[in-house]
Amino acid sequence: MAHKITDECTNCGACESECPVEAISEKNDARWIDPDLCTDCGACVEVCPVDAIIAG
Repeated sequence: MAHKITDECTNCGACESECPVEAISEKNDARWIDPDLCTDCGACVEVCPVDAIIAG
């Protein structure tokens, strides 16, 4: 199951560059993870400074 970014996201962009499959993009002034692309690797979770990324 894909990861999700919560409303706690500050839109810093740290997660986007860490995603090996480019599943993260900006949407409505926050980052968003495309569930069809996410491989559930967790690389984004490790770099999020506000713990805004959770397992889907």
